[in-house]
Amino acid sequence: LREVVFVIQSQRNSFHVRQAEKLRKDLLLQAQALQESPPVILLLHMLSDNEGDWSILPLLPYLSSQFGKNSSWIMFLEEDTRVKLHKLHEVLKKFDRRKEWFLGKPLHDEESTIIHHYAFSENPAAFEYPDFSAGWALSIPLVNRLTSKIEEEPLKSDFTIDLKHEVALYIWEDGKGPRLTGVPELCTLPEHNPRAQYCATTVSSHSPVCSQPVKSDNIFVAVKTCKKFHSDRVPVVKKTWGRQSSLLEYYSDYADPSIPTIDLGVPNTERGHCGKTFAILRRFLSSHVPKTDWLLIVDDDTLISLPRLQALLSCYDSSEPVCLGERYGYGLGQGGYSYITGGGGMVFSREAVVQLLASGCKCYSNDAPDDMVLGMCLNALRVPVTHSPLFHQARPEDYAKEFLAHQIPISFHKHWNIDPIAVFNKWLKNDKHTEGLQKSTKEEL
Repeated sequence: LREVVFVIQSQRNSFHVRQAEKLRKDLLLQAQALQESPPVILLLHMLSDNEGDWSILPLLPYLSSQFGKNSSWIMFLEEDTRVKLHKLHEVLKKFDRRKEWFLGKPLHDEESTIIHHYAFSENPAAFEYPDFSAGWALSIPLVNRLTSKIEEEPLKSDFTIDLKHEVALYIWEDGKGPRLTGVPELCTLPEHNPRAQYCATTVSSHSPVCSQPVKSDNIFVAVKTCKKFHSDRVPVVKKTWGRQSSLLEYYSDYADPSIPTIDLGVPNTERGHCGKTFAILRRFLSSHVPKTDWLLIVDDDTLISLPRLQALLSCYDSSEPVCLGERYGYGLGQGGYSYITGGGGMVFSREAVVQLLASGCKCYSNDAPDDMVLGMCLNALRVPVTHSPLFHQARPEDYAKEFLAHQIPISFHKHWNIDPIAVFNKWLKNDKHTEGLQKSTKEEL
Protein backbone atom coordinates (compact mmCIF):
# COMPACT_ATOMS: atom_id res chain seq x y z
CA LEU A 1 0.00 0.00 0.00
CA ARG A 2 3.01 2.29 0.42
CA GLU A 3 3.17 2.35 -3.38
CA VAL A 4 -0.38 3.69 -3.81
CA VAL A 5 -0.97 7.45 -3.70
CA PHE A 6 -4.60 8.32 -3.01
CA VAL A 7 -5.96 11.58 -4.40
CA ILE A 8 -9.35 12.53 -2.93
CA GLN A 9 -11.15 14.77 -5.45
CA SER A 10 -12.07 17.26 -2.72
CA GLN A 11 -13.54 20.77 -2.96
CA ARG A 12 -12.94 23.98 -1.01
CA ASN A 13 -16.45 24.37 0.41
CA SER A 14 -16.49 23.55 4.16
CA PHE A 15 -19.03 20.69 3.87
CA HIS A 16 -16.93 19.01 1.18
CA VAL A 17 -13.72 19.49 3.16
CA ARG A 18 -15.34 17.63 6.08
CA GLN A 19 -16.46 14.80 3.77
CA ALA A 20 -12.96 14.43 2.33
CA GLU A 21 -11.36 14.48 5.79
CA LYS A 22 -13.73 11.71 6.90
CA LEU A 23 -12.60 9.54 3.99
CA ARG A 24 -8.92 10.30 4.67
CA LYS A 25 -9.32 9.31 8.31
CA ASP A 26 -11.06 6.08 7.35
CA LEU A 27 -8.21 5.10 4.99
CA LEU A 28 -5.58 5.81 7.66
CA LEU A 29 -7.47 3.75 10.26
CA GLN A 30 -7.74 0.83 7.83
CA ALA A 31 -4.00 0.99 7.08
CA GLN A 32 -3.32 0.96 10.82
CA ALA A 33 -5.60 -2.06 11.34
CA LEU A 34 -3.75 -3.88 8.54
CA GLN A 35 -0.47 -2.96 10.29
CA GLU A 36 0.66 -1.26 7.09
CA SER A 37 2.56 1.99 7.00
CA PRO A 38 0.06 4.70 6.02
CA PRO A 39 -0.35 5.44 2.32
CA VAL A 40 0.05 8.97 0.96
CA ILE A 41 -3.39 10.62 0.89
CA LEU A 42 -3.75 13.98 -0.88
CA LEU A 43 -6.75 16.30 -0.80
CA LEU A 44 -7.08 17.78 -4.27
CA HIS A 45 -8.24 21.24 -3.18
CA MET A 46 -5.10 21.68 -1.03
CA LEU A 47 -2.50 20.75 -3.63
CA SER A 48 -2.13 24.17 -5.22
CA ASP A 49 -3.88 27.45 -5.93
CA ASN A 50 -4.50 26.42 -9.52
CA GLU A 51 -8.27 26.49 -10.16
CA GLY A 52 -7.81 23.88 -12.90
CA ASP A 53 -6.59 21.11 -10.59
CA TRP A 54 -10.05 19.54 -10.42
CA SER A 55 -9.73 18.75 -14.14
CA ILE A 56 -6.87 16.36 -13.17
CA LEU A 57 -4.70 16.69 -16.31
CA PRO A 58 -2.98 19.94 -15.13
CA LEU A 59 -2.12 18.06 -11.92
CA LEU A 60 -0.28 15.15 -13.56
CA PRO A 61 3.15 16.88 -13.82
CA TYR A 62 3.05 17.53 -10.05
CA LEU A 63 2.09 13.90 -9.31
CA SER A 64 4.83 12.65 -11.63
CA SER A 65 7.53 14.84 -10.07
CA GLN A 66 6.55 13.95 -6.49
CA PHE A 67 5.69 10.26 -6.84
CA GLY A 68 7.00 9.18 -10.26
CA LYS A 69 10.00 7.30 -8.87
CA ASN A 70 8.86 5.53 -5.71
CA SER A 71 5.14 4.80 -6.25
CA SER A 72 3.23 2.42 -8.52
CA TRP A 73 -0.33 3.78 -8.66
CA ILE A 74 -2.26 7.01 -8.35
CA MET A 75 -5.77 6.12 -7.17
CA PHE A 76 -8.40 8.87 -7.51
CA LEU A 77 -11.42 8.82 -5.18
CA GLU A 78 -14.50 10.98 -4.93
CA GLU A 79 -15.36 12.07 -1.40
CA ASP A 80 -18.32 9.64 -1.37
CA THR A 81 -16.21 6.68 -2.52
CA ARG A 82 -15.59 4.09 0.18
CA VAL A 83 -12.56 1.79 -0.04
CA LYS A 84 -11.76 -1.60 1.43
CA LEU A 85 -7.99 -1.26 1.43
CA HIS A 86 -7.12 -4.98 1.66
CA LYS A 87 -9.40 -5.78 -1.31
CA LEU A 88 -8.06 -2.87 -3.35
CA HIS A 89 -4.52 -4.07 -2.68
CA GLU A 90 -5.44 -7.54 -4.00
CA VAL A 91 -6.96 -5.99 -7.13
CA LEU A 92 -3.95 -3.78 -7.95
CA LYS A 93 -1.53 -6.72 -7.45
CA LYS A 94 -3.09 -8.40 -10.51
CA PHE A 95 -1.72 -5.71 -12.82
CA ASP A 96 1.93 -5.34 -13.84
CA ARG A 97 2.83 -1.97 -12.37
CA ARG A 98 5.63 -1.48 -14.91
CA LYS A 99 3.06 -1.16 -17.69
CA GLU A 100 0.62 1.61 -18.57
CA TRP A 101 -2.78 1.02 -16.99
CA PHE A 102 -5.95 3.07 -16.80
CA LEU A 103 -8.37 1.24 -14.46
CA GLY A 104 -11.96 1.98 -13.51
CA LYS A 105 -15.62 1.02 -13.69
CA PRO A 106 -16.59 1.47 -17.35
CA LEU A 107 -19.47 3.62 -18.55
CA HIS A 108 -20.53 4.09 -22.17
CA ASP A 109 -23.08 6.22 -23.99
CA GLU A 110 -26.28 4.61 -25.22
CA GLU A 111 -26.59 7.26 -27.93
CA SER A 112 -24.29 10.06 -29.08
CA THR A 113 -24.73 13.01 -26.78
CA ILE A 114 -24.23 16.76 -26.77
CA ILE A 115 -22.26 16.66 -23.49
CA HIS A 116 -19.63 14.54 -25.28
CA HIS A 117 -19.77 16.68 -28.45
CA TYR A 118 -21.50 13.76 -30.21
CA ALA A 119 -18.27 11.71 -30.10
CA PHE A 120 -18.39 8.16 -31.53
CA SER A 121 -21.78 8.92 -33.11
CA GLU A 122 -21.55 5.81 -35.37
CA ASN A 123 -21.18 3.54 -32.33
CA PRO A 124 -21.50 5.35 -28.98
CA ALA A 125 -20.95 2.11 -26.99
CA ALA A 126 -17.48 1.70 -28.55
CA PHE A 127 -15.79 4.10 -26.13
CA GLU A 128 -15.66 3.47 -22.40
CA TYR A 129 -14.85 6.02 -19.72
CA PRO A 130 -14.69 5.64 -15.91
CA ASP A 131 -17.43 6.29 -13.39
CA PHE A 132 -15.43 8.44 -10.95
CA SER A 133 -17.73 7.44 -8.06
CA ALA A 134 -16.19 3.94 -8.07
CA GLY A 135 -12.63 5.31 -7.91
CA TRP A 136 -10.16 5.05 -10.83
CA ALA A 137 -6.43 4.49 -11.10
CA LEU A 138 -3.46 5.32 -13.31
CA SER A 139 -0.21 3.37 -13.18
CA ILE A 140 2.89 5.51 -12.66
CA PRO A 141 4.40 4.70 -16.11
CA LEU A 142 1.21 6.15 -17.66
CA VAL A 143 1.31 9.23 -15.38
CA ASN A 144 4.96 9.82 -16.35
CA ARG A 145 4.28 9.51 -20.09
CA LEU A 146 1.19 11.76 -19.94
CA THR A 147 3.31 14.32 -18.06
CA SER A 148 5.89 14.36 -20.89
CA LYS A 149 3.05 14.86 -23.38
CA ILE A 150 1.59 17.76 -21.35
CA GLU A 151 5.03 19.37 -21.05
CA GLU A 152 5.62 19.08 -24.82
CA GLU A 153 2.17 20.25 -25.93
CA PRO A 154 0.39 22.44 -23.37
CA LEU A 155 -3.23 21.49 -22.67
CA LYS A 156 -5.80 23.13 -24.92
CA SER A 157 -7.64 26.14 -23.53
CA ASP A 158 -11.03 24.57 -24.00
CA PHE A 159 -14.28 23.73 -22.22
CA THR A 160 -14.39 21.05 -19.52
CA ILE A 161 -17.92 19.67 -19.57
CA ASP A 162 -17.83 16.00 -18.58
CA LEU A 163 -14.45 15.46 -16.99
CA LYS A 164 -14.52 11.65 -16.84
CA HIS A 165 -15.13 11.40 -20.60
CA GLU A 166 -12.55 14.06 -21.45
CA VAL A 167 -9.83 12.45 -19.29
CA ALA A 168 -10.48 9.09 -20.98
CA LEU A 169 -10.28 10.68 -24.46
CA TYR A 170 -6.99 12.41 -23.59
CA ILE A 171 -5.46 9.15 -22.31
CA TRP A 172 -6.74 7.12 -25.29
CA GLU A 173 -5.26 9.70 -27.69
CA ASP A 174 -7.06 8.48 -30.85
CA GLY A 175 -5.93 4.91 -30.22
CA LYS A 176 -2.27 5.66 -29.44
CA GLY A 177 -2.77 5.36 -25.67
CA PRO A 178 -4.42 2.74 -23.45
CA ARG A 179 -8.14 2.24 -23.25
CA LEU A 180 -9.89 1.99 -19.91
CA THR A 181 -9.55 -1.49 -18.37
CA GLY A 182 -12.76 -2.38 -16.55
CA VAL A 183 -12.27 -3.71 -13.00
CA PRO A 184 -15.36 -5.53 -11.63
CA GLU A 185 -14.26 -4.92 -8.02
CA LEU A 186 -14.58 -1.13 -8.48
CA CYS A 187 -18.28 -0.72 -7.70
CA THR A 188 -20.95 1.93 -7.28
CA LEU A 189 -23.17 -0.20 -5.07
CA PRO A 190 -24.15 1.25 -1.69
CA GLU A 191 -21.55 0.16 0.89
CA HIS A 192 -24.10 -1.86 2.93
CA ASN A 193 -25.53 -3.76 -0.06
CA PRO A 194 -25.02 -7.55 0.39
CA ARG A 195 -23.73 -7.78 -3.21
CA ALA A 196 -20.97 -5.32 -2.29
CA GLN A 197 -19.00 -7.92 -0.32
CA TYR A 198 -16.88 -8.61 -3.44
CA CYS A 199 -16.21 -4.91 -4.07
CA ALA A 200 -12.99 -3.05 -3.32
CA THR A 201 -14.85 0.26 -3.61
CA THR A 202 -18.47 1.27 -2.96
CA VAL A 203 -20.43 4.52 -2.69
CA SER A 204 -21.44 5.88 0.71
CA SER A 205 -24.36 8.11 -0.21
CA HIS A 206 -26.58 8.62 -3.23
CA SER A 207 -27.56 12.03 -1.99
CA PRO A 208 -26.39 13.72 1.18
CA VAL A 209 -28.81 14.98 3.84
CA CYS A 210 -27.14 16.55 6.85
CA SER A 211 -30.00 17.77 9.03
CA GLN A 212 -33.54 19.04 8.60
CA PRO A 213 -34.17 20.05 4.96
CA VAL A 214 -34.10 23.80 4.30
CA LYS A 215 -37.66 25.13 4.40
CA SER A 216 -39.35 25.86 1.10
CA ASP A 217 -39.95 29.51 2.10
CA ASN A 218 -36.19 29.97 2.59
CA ILE A 219 -35.41 29.43 -1.11
CA PHE A 220 -36.33 32.17 -3.56
CA VAL A 221 -36.81 30.73 -7.07
CA ALA A 222 -36.21 32.85 -10.18
CA VAL A 223 -37.34 31.40 -13.52
CA LYS A 224 -35.88 33.05 -16.62
CA THR A 225 -38.32 33.07 -19.53
CA CYS A 226 -39.33 35.25 -22.48
CA LYS A 227 -42.54 36.03 -24.34
CA LYS A 228 -42.13 33.35 -27.01
CA PHE A 229 -42.00 30.58 -24.35
CA HIS A 230 -44.87 31.82 -22.15
CA SER A 231 -47.35 29.43 -23.76
CA ASP A 232 -45.30 26.21 -23.97
CA ARG A 233 -42.55 26.18 -21.30
CA VAL A 234 -44.17 28.08 -18.42
CA PRO A 235 -47.16 25.67 -18.26
CA VAL A 236 -44.70 22.76 -17.82
CA VAL A 237 -43.12 24.49 -14.79
CA LYS A 238 -46.59 25.10 -13.35
CA LYS A 239 -47.70 21.48 -13.88
CA THR A 240 -44.53 19.96 -12.41
CA TRP A 241 -42.03 21.39 -9.97
CA GLY A 242 -43.40 24.97 -9.76
CA ARG A 243 -46.05 23.71 -7.31
CA GLN A 244 -43.28 22.71 -4.87
CA SER A 245 -42.10 26.30 -4.42
CA SER A 246 -43.38 28.79 -1.85
CA LEU A 247 -41.58 31.76 -3.43
CA LEU A 248 -41.27 31.82 -7.20
CA GLU A 249 -41.17 34.60 -9.79
CA TYR A 250 -41.04 34.42 -13.59
CA TYR A 251 -38.76 37.01 -15.23
CA SER A 252 -39.41 37.87 -18.84
CA ASP A 253 -39.02 40.61 -21.45
CA TYR A 254 -42.79 41.08 -21.28
CA ALA A 255 -45.08 41.53 -18.27
CA ASP A 256 -47.94 39.06 -18.68
CA PRO A 257 -50.35 39.37 -15.72
CA SER A 258 -51.97 35.99 -16.46
CA ILE A 259 -48.80 34.07 -15.45
CA PRO A 260 -47.70 36.55 -13.92
CA THR A 261 -44.30 37.48 -15.38
CA ILE A 262 -42.13 40.42 -14.33
CA ASP A 263 -40.38 42.55 -16.94
CA LEU A 264 -36.97 43.47 -15.52
CA GLY A 265 -36.45 46.10 -18.21
CA VAL A 266 -33.75 43.98 -19.89
CA PRO A 267 -34.45 43.19 -23.55
CA ASN A 268 -34.56 39.46 -24.40
CA THR A 269 -31.44 38.11 -26.06
CA GLU A 270 -31.19 34.95 -28.15
CA ARG A 271 -28.46 33.66 -25.87
CA GLY A 272 -26.36 34.68 -22.90
CA HIS A 273 -28.96 36.41 -20.67
CA CYS A 274 -26.26 38.04 -18.52
CA GLY A 275 -28.18 41.31 -18.17
CA LYS A 276 -31.28 39.44 -17.00
CA THR A 277 -29.38 37.30 -14.48
CA PHE A 278 -27.64 40.29 -12.89
CA ALA A 279 -31.00 42.09 -12.66
CA ILE A 280 -32.30 39.00 -10.79
CA LEU A 281 -29.31 39.11 -8.38
CA ARG A 282 -30.01 42.80 -7.64
CA ARG A 283 -33.72 42.13 -7.13
CA PHE A 284 -32.93 39.26 -4.73
CA LEU A 285 -31.17 41.73 -2.40
CA SER A 286 -33.87 44.41 -2.78
CA SER A 287 -37.00 44.97 -0.70
CA HIS A 288 -39.16 43.78 -3.64
CA VAL A 289 -38.86 40.13 -2.59
CA PRO A 290 -39.00 38.34 0.79
CA LYS A 291 -35.61 37.90 2.46
CA THR A 292 -34.36 34.31 2.11
CA ASP A 293 -31.02 32.56 2.63
CA TRP A 294 -30.97 30.91 -0.79
CA LEU A 295 -31.55 31.93 -4.41
CA LEU A 296 -32.18 29.38 -7.18
CA ILE A 297 -31.98 30.63 -10.78
CA VAL A 298 -33.29 28.28 -13.48
CA ASP A 299 -34.26 28.38 -17.15
CA ASP A 300 -37.87 27.88 -18.16
CA ASP A 301 -36.90 24.46 -19.58
CA THR A 302 -35.14 23.27 -16.42
CA LEU A 303 -36.82 20.37 -14.58
CA ILE A 304 -35.94 20.23 -10.88
CA SER A 305 -36.96 18.55 -7.61
CA LEU A 306 -37.20 21.25 -4.96
CA PRO A 307 -37.67 18.80 -2.03
CA ARG A 308 -34.40 17.09 -3.00
CA LEU A 309 -32.69 20.46 -3.27
CA GLN A 310 -34.05 21.40 0.18
CA ALA A 311 -32.53 18.18 1.57
CA LEU A 312 -29.17 18.81 -0.14
CA LEU A 313 -28.98 22.42 1.11
CA SER A 314 -29.15 21.15 4.70
CA CYS A 315 -25.44 20.33 4.20
CA TYR A 316 -24.41 23.90 3.34
CA ASP A 317 -23.91 26.97 5.50
CA SER A 318 -25.76 29.93 3.99
CA SER A 319 -23.57 32.39 5.94
CA GLU A 320 -20.70 31.30 3.64
CA PRO A 321 -20.56 32.35 -0.02
CA VAL A 322 -21.96 29.17 -1.61
CA CYS A 323 -22.41 28.77 -5.39
CA LEU A 324 -23.70 25.31 -6.15
CA GLY A 325 -24.66 23.37 -9.28
CA GLU A 326 -23.04 21.40 -12.08
CA ARG A 327 -19.49 22.70 -12.52
CA TYR A 328 -17.99 23.27 -15.96
CA GLY A 329 -14.61 24.79 -16.71
CA TYR A 330 -13.13 27.06 -19.34
CA GLY A 331 -9.41 27.16 -20.16
CA LEU A 332 -8.50 25.16 -17.05
CA GLY A 333 -5.27 23.89 -18.62
CA GLN A 334 -4.16 27.52 -18.94
CA GLY A 335 -5.27 28.82 -15.53
CA GLY A 336 -8.87 29.59 -16.59
CA TYR A 337 -11.98 29.48 -14.39
CA SER A 338 -14.86 27.24 -13.30
CA TYR A 339 -18.54 28.13 -13.54
CA ILE A 340 -21.93 26.63 -12.72
CA THR A 341 -23.68 25.75 -15.93
CA GLY A 342 -27.00 27.61 -15.97
CA GLY A 343 -29.39 25.03 -17.42
CA GLY A 344 -29.04 22.59 -14.53
CA GLY A 345 -29.90 25.34 -12.04
CA MET A 346 -27.60 27.77 -10.20
CA VAL A 347 -27.92 27.99 -6.40
CA PHE A 348 -26.47 30.95 -4.47
CA SER A 349 -26.38 31.69 -0.76
CA ARG A 350 -27.32 35.27 0.13
CA GLU A 351 -23.70 35.90 1.17
CA ALA A 352 -22.49 34.84 -2.32
CA VAL A 353 -24.90 37.31 -3.99
CA VAL A 354 -23.81 40.09 -1.60
CA GLN A 355 -20.13 39.48 -2.42
CA LEU A 356 -20.76 39.21 -6.18
CA LEU A 357 -22.62 42.52 -6.39
CA ALA A 358 -20.29 44.33 -3.94
CA SER A 359 -17.32 43.37 -6.12
CA GLY A 360 -18.62 45.60 -8.91
CA CYS A 361 -18.60 42.62 -11.26
CA LYS A 362 -20.94 43.14 -14.22
CA CYS A 363 -21.84 41.97 -17.71
CA TYR A 364 -19.80 43.21 -20.65
CA SER A 365 -23.04 42.96 -22.68
CA ASN A 366 -26.66 41.91 -22.02
CA ASP A 367 -26.20 38.78 -24.13
CA ALA A 368 -22.89 37.69 -22.54
CA PRO A 369 -23.11 34.10 -21.19
CA ASP A 370 -24.38 34.71 -17.65
CA ASP A 371 -22.97 31.51 -16.13
CA MET A 372 -19.48 32.15 -17.53
CA VAL A 373 -19.40 35.81 -16.49
CA LEU A 374 -20.43 34.75 -12.98
CA GLY A 375 -17.63 32.15 -13.06
CA MET A 376 -15.06 34.83 -13.94
CA CYS A 377 -16.36 37.05 -11.12
CA LEU A 378 -16.25 34.22 -8.56
CA ASN A 379 -12.75 33.29 -9.69
CA ALA A 380 -11.59 36.90 -9.17
CA LEU A 381 -13.23 36.89 -5.70
CA ARG A 382 -11.67 33.48 -4.90
CA VAL A 383 -15.14 32.17 -4.04
CA PRO A 384 -15.25 28.45 -4.90
CA VAL A 385 -17.69 27.03 -7.40
CA THR A 386 -19.12 23.94 -5.67
CA HIS A 387 -19.95 20.95 -7.84
CA SER A 388 -22.79 18.51 -7.30
CA PRO A 389 -23.21 15.69 -9.84
CA LEU A 390 -26.95 15.67 -9.01
CA PHE A 391 -27.57 18.75 -11.21
CA HIS A 392 -27.64 18.04 -14.96
CA GLN A 393 -27.26 20.45 -17.87
CA ALA A 394 -28.79 17.94 -20.32
CA ARG A 395 -31.61 15.36 -20.54
CA PRO A 396 -31.57 11.92 -18.85
CA GLU A 397 -30.91 10.36 -22.30
CA ASP A 398 -27.63 12.28 -22.49
CA TYR A 399 -26.06 10.42 -19.53
CA ALA A 400 -24.89 6.82 -19.19
CA LYS A 401 -27.61 4.64 -17.63
CA GLU A 402 -25.17 3.16 -15.11
CA PHE A 403 -24.14 6.66 -13.99
CA LEU A 404 -27.73 7.74 -13.26
CA ALA A 405 -28.51 4.38 -11.62
CA HIS A 406 -26.66 5.30 -8.41
CA GLN A 407 -27.95 8.87 -8.20
CA ILE A 408 -31.04 10.59 -6.86
CA PRO A 409 -30.95 13.45 -9.37
CA ILE A 410 -31.96 17.01 -8.55
CA SER A 411 -32.33 18.48 -12.05
CA PHE A 412 -32.32 17.95 -15.81
CA HIS A 413 -32.53 20.50 -18.61
CA LYS A 414 -34.03 20.88 -22.10
CA HIS A 415 -37.40 19.84 -23.56
CA TRP A 416 -35.80 18.72 -26.83
CA ASN A 417 -37.29 15.47 -28.25
CA ILE A 418 -38.76 14.45 -24.88
CA ASP A 419 -42.03 14.79 -23.00
CA PRO A 420 -40.85 17.02 -20.12
CA ILE A 421 -43.78 16.13 -17.85
CA ALA A 422 -43.06 12.40 -18.30
CA VAL A 423 -39.35 13.02 -17.58
CA PHE A 424 -40.24 14.94 -14.42
CA ASN A 425 -42.60 12.18 -13.25
CA LYS A 426 -40.06 9.44 -13.91
CA TRP A 427 -36.90 11.07 -12.58
CA LEU A 428 -37.72 13.94 -10.25
CA LYS A 429 -41.17 13.50 -8.76
CA ASN A 430 -40.84 13.49 -5.02
CA ASP A 431 -41.56 9.87 -4.31
CA LYS A 432 -40.21 6.89 -2.42
CA HIS A 433 -36.69 8.04 -3.35
CA THR A 434 -36.79 10.96 -0.96
CA GLU A 435 -38.69 9.12 1.77
CA GLY A 436 -36.10 6.33 1.62
CA LEU A 437 -33.38 8.96 1.61
CA GLN A 438 -34.63 10.61 4.79
CA LYS A 439 -35.13 7.24 6.47
CA SER A 440 -31.61 6.00 5.69
CA THR A 441 -30.13 9.33 6.74
CA LYS A 442 -31.89 9.20 10.10
CA GLU A 443 -30.38 5.76 10.57
CA GLU A 444 -26.92 7.14 9.74
CA LEU A 445 -27.37 10.13 12.05
